[in-house]
Amino acid sequence: MSENDTLYRTMLTIRRFEERVVDLVNANEIAGVTHEYVGQEAVAAGVCAALRPDDVITSTHRGHGHLIAKGADVRGMMAELLGRVDGLNRGRGGSMHIADLGVGIYGANGIVAAGSPFAAGAAWSFRVAGSDRIAVTFFGDGGANQGVLHETMNLASLWLLPLVFVCENNGYAVTLPQDRSTAGSVVERAAAYGMTAEAVDGMDVIAVLDAARRAVARARSGAGPTFLECRTYRFFGHHTAERTMKLAYRSDEEIERWRERDPVAAMAATLEDAERARIDEEVEAALDEAVAYARASPRPAPEDALAYVYATGLQPRCGVAT
Repeated sequence: MSENDTLYRTMLTIRRFEERVVDLVNANEIAGVTHEYVGQEAVAAGVCAALRPDDVITSTHRGHGHLIAKGADVRGMMAELLGRVDGLNRGRGGSMHIADLGVGIYGANGIVAAGSPFAAGAAWSFRVAGSDRIAVTFFGDGGANQGVLHETMNLASLWLLPLVFVCENNGYAVTLPQDRSTAGSVVERAAAYGMTAEAVDGMDVIAVLDAARRAVARARSGAGPTFLECRTYRFFGHHTAERTMKLAYRSDEEIERWRERDPVAAMAATLEDAERARIDEEVEAALDEAVAYARASPRPAPEDALAYVYATGLQPRCGVAT
């Protein structure tokens, strides 16, 4: 299978997974809301294609794409979103807190930019152990204004950590445009910490992959962290409930301009028709299986509600004071 085939398969899996999830949210099979990654697929696919299986990532509230690109089982992901015991985290993590340590996913995170110090800790452990493994932390343009991210960038540069910072700049922090929330350039901010920093076309998976390979090679060589600003766009709202909220912070014309640069369609156009059709069919079959697997998985028993609170297995006590 060619590199383009692999990248297309990853991006299409992300796109169709998210579209399936929206249907399940609307059918009340998934409780609450989810944050769609539709439009941003090139970032996750390009960055994770540059990684080894033993490298690690930390993700965000909009994390399904990162997990799929890093190799998470879509059946376990779907079961997790449906709150079932066969989910990656036994139904306790849900959409925003999925983790799979076995494939190097140190967790999605509902707190903005909160995954960055986790990734730094992993990177520090790799350096101390003399390993050439690396860590990647994903965050959005809103995360670029969080103090914890700047503390992490400072330490990563001081300690030459094998860490890649990936800012997915989709132009909006919920409904607030980036030009009203962020002064100056996020690339220049990162460069001020003494690390290599560059802006990348986040709608072009090959451009993202090339930049990620440079950053990963730099980290593995001991040259320290890199900051990548991937300029991308989400085609839908901040979360699934926004479809019914009638918000008007983006124009139809703006959305259509970005849709003309759809990264999934652009990569599909590079494939032979027969190969694309084969991948399309295989992706649909895999997601059919994932939904069926999730629906067949049992729901957690109420008496197990306090299980897995502590990694040691300690069971918390609860009761009513008398």
